[in-house]
Amino acid sequence: MAQALDVDRWNLECEFNNMDHRTDLNGGDRLVVRRGQQFTISLYLRSGGYQPGVSSLDFVAETGPQPSEKYGTRASFGLSSHVDTSCWSAAITSPPGDMVALSVCSAPDAPIGRYTLTLGQSGRIEFILLFNPWCPGDAVYMDNEQSLAEYVLSQDGIIFRGDYKHPIPTPWNFGQFESGILDVCLRILDMNPKCLKNPGKDCSGRRNPIYVSRVLSAMVNCNDDKGVVLGKWTDGYEGGVSPMFWKGSVEILRNWDTQACQPVRYGQCWVFAAVACTISRALGIPCRVITNYLSAHDTNNNLVIERYINENGDIVPSREMIWNYHCWVESWMTRPDLKSDFNGWQASDPTPQEKSQGVYCCGPVPVRAIKEGELISKYDAPFVFAEVNADVITTMQKKDGSTSKVTTTTVVGQKISTKSVGNDAREDITHLYKYPEGSDEEREAFKKANHQNKLLHQQQQNEGLHVTIKVTSDMRKGCDFDVFAVVTNNTQSAKKCRMVFGSCAVSYNGSIGENCGFKDLLNVELSPGAERRVPLRLNYSKYGSLLTEDNLIRLAALLLDYSTSEHVLAVRNIVLENPEIKVRILGEPKENRKLAAEITLQNPLPEPLEDCCFSIEGSNLTGGRVISERMGSSVGPGQDAKVKIYFTPTHSGLRKLVVDFDSNKLCHVKGYRNVIIGK
Repeated sequence: MAQALDVDRWNLECEFNNMDHRTDLNGGDRLVVRRGQQFTISLYLRSGGYQPGVSSLDFVAETGPQPSEKYGTRASFGLSSHVDTSCWSAAITSPPGDMVALSVCSAPDAPIGRYTLTLGQSGRIEFILLFNPWCPGDAVYMDNEQSLAEYVLSQDGIIFRGDYKHPIPTPWNFGQFESGILDVCLRILDMNPKCLKNPGKDCSGRRNPIYVSRVLSAMVNCNDDKGVVLGKWTDGYEGGVSPMFWKGSVEILRNWDTQACQPVRYGQCWVFAAVACTISRALGIPCRVITNYLSAHDTNNNLVIERYINENGDIVPSREMIWNYHCWVESWMTRPDLKSDFNGWQASDPTPQEKSQGVYCCGPVPVRAIKEGELISKYDAPFVFAEVNADVITTMQKKDGSTSKVTTTTVVGQKISTKSVGNDAREDITHLYKYPEGSDEEREAFKKANHQNKLLHQQQQNEGLHVTIKVTSDMRKGCDFDVFAVVTNNTQSAKKCRMVFGSCAVSYNGSIGENCGFKDLLNVELSPGAERRVPLRLNYSKYGSLLTEDNLIRLAALLLDYSTSEHVLAVRNIVLENPEIKVRILGEPKENRKLAAEITLQNPLPEPLEDCCFSIEGSNLTGGRVISERMGSSVGPGQDAKVKIYFTPTHSGLRKLVVDFDSNKLCHVKGYRNVIIGK
C-alpha cells in the first residue's frame, strides 16, 4: 500500500536551479525556471523517510486566478519512477534517506507565469515559469547557442536609426534581468484587456507564444488599454520627455509600474520596439529589433502609397507616409496554425499605426509569408507587406487644380537591418523579407499578393531626363556644406527645363518641417547626353534651429521638361552626424569594484552649449539606474565637454555602458563603450 511522504521542510535550491535554467541574472532569492526542463527541490522528511515503490506524493501545479484543468492552468500528478519531460511529472532522483532530491518538470507547453506547487498535504511552493527556447518541445525552441545568447540572454544591443544611405547605430539597454523587471513584465500580461475580461482563458492562452506576442504588441502602446508607452510625433513633449531621452527599457518599465500603470510619456517606433524586445526576452521568447528604411505606412490596404506634391516639390501632408525608417520586432516561434514553412521569425509591430481586429496591434506574421506574398497569413500580413514592398505613385497637384503623374525613383523597404549575433555590426536581412528587386521570384510574389506590377522597375531609367541628388561625405551638425542635383539628358535632342531644388527639416516618420534652403532655376539647358550639377548651399545659421532631434533634412529636386510637360522628381533624406562621444574606463574592470568613466564630447557648433549633462546606464553596471553628471559651465565652440562618472559593476562578462549627452543646442547625443568585467 502506498504511503504518503511526510514533508517537514524543503529547499528550492534557487541558486542552482536558476543557474541551470539560465535565469540566474534574475537573482537567487526565488525560483525562476523554464518549461519542459526539470528542476530540483531538496525535501527534508519526517518519520521513515523515502521508500522506493512504497512512498507516494501528490502534486498540484496551478497558475492564474481561476486554475482549471480544462484551460490547462491546473495539473495534478504524482511521483513517478523517472521524470517525463513531455508533461508535468516528478521523481525522486537521489538515494533513500531523510533528505531526498525531488526533480520536477513542467510540460513544455504549460502556460507561463506565476505558479504554486502543492506538495501533498504538507505545503505550497511558489515559482515563476518562463518559455524555454533551449527545450526542443517548446514552441520557441531555437537550435543555436550563439543566437540564444544574443536573442534571449543579451541585456543590451544596437538599434539602427539614421538613413538608409547612412545607418546610425544607437545603443540600447534592454535590461530584462534587472531587479523587478520580470515582475513588471508579468504585470503587463495581467493588465491586458483580455485578462481583465476573462483571466482564466487569458492565462490559458499564455501557453502559446503567438498569443503572448500579440498581447505584447497591443500592451506596449497605451492606445486601447493600460499599456506602457504613449506615442507622440508632433509638437513638444510637455508632461513627459522626448523619445530621444531614453537609453533603455528599464526606466520606462519601472515608471509604468510605479505610476499605477499610467502610460510613460513619450515614445516613438524604436522605443516601442525596444520595450517589446525587453519583455519578450524576459519571458523567454527569442526576440530582436528590426529597422526598415523607407518604410511605407499604407492606410487603405491597397499596397500602394499615393503621394502628392505641389509645384515646388513639397509633399502635401497625408496619412499615407513613407517613414525614413521604422522599427518593429521579430520573435522566434513555430506556427502550428499555418504551414510549417512559416515557422521561425515572426514580425510584430507595437507602434500604434492601424487597428487590427479593433485594437492597435500588429502581428505576429511570418517573415517568410511576407517574402512569398502570402497575404492571407495571420496576422496583419498586408500591412507588413506594404511596409517593405508598397508601390509609390506620386501625383503633382497644380495651382490650377489639375494633376499630373510624376516620375520618381523611390523604392520602399531598403536595408532592413538588425544587430549581428555576437557583435555590434549591422546585419542586412532584406533578403528575408523580399526577393531581389526585379527578379522572377519577386514578380511571382507580387502576383500572388494581387499586387500591381512594380511601376518603378518597369521604367527604364536610362531613357529621357534623369535627376539624382548627390551629397558630400562631411555633413556634420554645425557645418555649412553643399548638396547637388545632377541632371542628365539621355535623349537625342537638346532640352530646356525648369528645376526647383529645395530642402527642409523632416522627422523620421516623414513629417515635413520648414524650408532650409531653396533654389528655382527657370532655364536649365542640356545638350544631348549632357550632365549638369546644380549646387545648393545648406548653412547652419538657416537649418540649425529648424532640425528635429532626428537631424534629418529632406532634399527634393523637381525637373520640368518644357517640351513634354513631364515632371521628374528625386527625393533624398540626409542625416547630419552628431559628434562622437569618447568613453575611457579608468581602473581595472572587476565585479563589485568601483570604476570611473571619463566621457568627452567636442562642441561642433559655432555657438556655446549650455546646461550640459552626461548620463550613463548599463545592465549589471549601474545598479539598474541612470547615473547623471551635470556641468556647471558652458562649453564654447570647439571646446570639450568632459566629466567623470563613477559606477560599480555587479556581474562579470561583456557589458555595454550606454551614454547620453544633452544640452540646450545639442540634444540626446548617444554613445557607448563595451566593457569586459572580470570576476
